Amino acid sequence: MAEETMSEEVADGQSGNRPERGRIHVFPLMVIGLVATALGIALGLLIDWFPVQASTQAEDVDTVYHVLIITSVPFFVLVTTIVLYCVWQFRERPGEEGTDGPNVHGNTGLEIVWTTIPALLLIALCTYAYITLRDIEEAPAAADGPELVVDVTGQQFAWTFGYPKVEGGEVKAAQLVLPVGRSVKFDVRSLDVIHDFWVPEFRMKIDAVPGITTSYRVTPNRPGEYSIVCAELCGVGHALMRQKVTVVTQARFDAWLKRKQAGGMAAGGGAAAGEGGGDEAGAGDQAAIGKTLFNEGNGEATACAACHVLSDAGATGAAGPNLDDVLDGWTTEQITEAIVDPNKDIAEGYTEGIMPANYGDTLTEPELEALTAYLEETAAK
Repeated sequence: MAEETMSEEVADGQSGNRPERGRIHVFPLMVIGLVATALGIALGLLIDWFPVQASTQAEDVDTVYHVLIITSVPFFVLVTTIVLYCVWQFRERPGEEGTDGPNVHGNTGLEIVWTTIPALLLIALCTYAYITLRDIEEAPAAADGPELVVDVTGQQFAWTFGYPKVEGGEVKAAQLVLPVGRSVKFDVRSLDVIHDFWVPEFRMKIDAVPGITTSYRVTPNRPGEYSIVCAELCGVGHALMRQKVTVVTQARFDAWLKRKQAGGMAAGGGAAAGEGGGDEAGAGDQAAIGKTLFNEGNGEATACAACHVLSDAGATGAAGPNLDDVLDGWTTEQITEAIVDPNKDIAEGYTEGIMPANYGDTLTEPELEALTAYLEETAAK
């Protein structure tokens, strides 16, 4: 008998197998898994992950996220529970160093099940997300009124906006103003590198890609002021490429649009007078033209208001220096040089490359003079 026992121990030592463990604790594992699943889903749904919903599309997007939480937490808990149980139950114990566990044979049926179920779940979730995306991107019905189309142009490191299909002519601005309750289609472009146009409260975003036009639509449903963020790393000033969108009533939007149209026509008349017929625009006309250029740009040059603070223009940009502070005492030559060669003398706290260096090419000579005259006049106030 002693010899047989010795032979078995030797055999075990030669095979290097550990002794079999006890039975699997299925019921305790199920209880732990169910409790952890319930807590995980509850936390996932109760935690306020997102900013306020400010568009009709936001609720659908948030619902997709909640569905993903509900379906993914159980699988995460299942896998984590099994892994932790195996770490505890089949850990190496004293005296078992260098030995292997018992041989484990595959289970074809189980492998088919745990491959098929996740695959079907992924197909279902992708289908659901696709249908939701198609629904929220549908154009509004004719009965809902005309859709507002806004051209969005990204350039290092600011956004400019155009309202091309409005009564009274095209409007361009560094400020985005939208009417509440009206469908808006954004046609998004880039003049240099890839940007990403995103308003977190709207939940929708899309890349601005050089050479092509991308688009999406939202219907703002909550008046207020929200942040516009570039969600694609686009250069040294990427973190500062932030502006505001203001959602107002339709009446206030119409009034704002009329003011912009009136300002644009006045500036256009002044520019024409300055460029044609040999008549030069007066200092007041030049300053008015310059203010419009500061706020709206000229189609090629980014509006200065997109990046700078200037109280006289109502500008609140954050990418560049506060002009209320830095313009005091500047001469005409200094202002002109700062526009056409911004990297020559960089303001403290900023780095080279944040401001485009091509304004000398994108602004005509009369436009540059008008913009300089406006800034000089503002600095003298």
